[in-house]
Amino acid sequence: MKIKINKGIAVGEIKAPPSKSYAHRLLIGAALANGESKIDGIIDSDDMRATLSCISSLGVKYEKKGEEVSFFGGELVSSHRVFSANESGSTLRFFIPIALALGDSATFIGTERLISRGIEVYEEIFEKQGITVKKSKTEIELNGKLKADTFYVRGNVSSQFISGLIFALPLLDDDSKIVITTELESEAYVDITIDAVKQLGIEITRKENEIFVKGNQKYTPKNLSVEADASNAAFLDAFNILGGDVSVLGLNDKTLQPDYIYKSYFERINDTVPTLSLASCPDLGPITFALAALKNGAHFVGTKRLKIKESDRATAMARELEALGGKVTVNENDVTVSKIENIKENQTLLCHNDHRIAMSLACVLSTVGGTLDGCECVKKSYPHFFDDLRQLGIDWEEII
Repeated sequence: MKIKINKGIAVGEIKAPPSKSYAHRLLIGAALANGESKIDGIIDSDDMRATLSCISSLGVKYEKKGEEVSFFGGELVSSHRVFSANESGSTLRFFIPIALALGDSATFIGTERLISRGIEVYEEIFEKQGITVKKSKTEIELNGKLKADTFYVRGNVSSQFISGLIFALPLLDDDSKIVITTELESEAYVDITIDAVKQLGIEITRKENEIFVKGNQKYTPKNLSVEADASNAAFLDAFNILGGDVSVLGLNDKTLQPDYIYKSYFERINDTVPTLSLASCPDLGPITFALAALKNGAHFVGTKRLKIKESDRATAMARELEALGGKVTVNENDVTVSKIENIKENQTLLCHNDHRIAMSLACVLSTVGGTLDGCECVKKSYPHFFDDLRQLGIDWEEII
């Protein structure tokens, strides 16, 4: 989808969408409880559909009405099943160990981009457990049973591998331990996973780089609500840095979500030429790059993981900001964004099939006008984003 965004100032109140991070985790925990549960706050995004699809592949029955998902239990998978993760990295990495805890084989399918992002951390673990992995461009086939153990896991690739084990290990017969062998990036997402499983009755203890999980546990059916999403709220709050007057409602100021730091990052971008770390909040990369280019510039460190997201985010944002007259220097683990002195109006920018790039560039184009190509990718996490923009007074039209 290609849309033309007209120059405008965003004004009004808007409710932040539900947290994608918590939604994934509470859905999975409720499904594993294998009883009657309700999770409220599940929007109809591509990532949520991927997780619900994999829940169906587990054998769990559910019904979705509006933003509420009701679970009715079912016969949890014990034989080979096919799981479709589409393009959701969280879904893929969370369900792989779950499938191998419940059964002894599974096939996961996804887009080429998703499969290319890799599961090497699991491959290291599975080799020691005798679990075989066969990969093609769009499939991963696994054979073998996950067994209780001490799991030595690198934490500098993605916290999603650790979270996947946290979901699965309580289902095993014996106790397990996860030992994180490197610095843990995106540490807060591990804490979110622990919080989610605890809400669903799982006993788990974390002490620094070790996580202790009792075996032979059962998830407890619960009725829970998903808190608001700091990651997507950032795109709405960004309009306040661009001269707007937007009240973003519903955020939990005591949230564990690491992207809530966007509030202090935005203030610093607005006032100074800051150095900001994205090591624990890579999803803030595109929007902070965009605001830095429009304000005073900034230096970003801890950016290496942006390469393995839905796109190579640093390189993609550099291309689009340079199309507007900007200058962006991308290195292995840092990015420098210079202030755009003479911004070009009415340019056509590309979304790179990345929802966070699409939403970031929409914020930019609201200041100068222009065309955005590939906007349908916002369906991954925030399908009504452009409707919310219109509600705030940012006018746009679809180009056929």
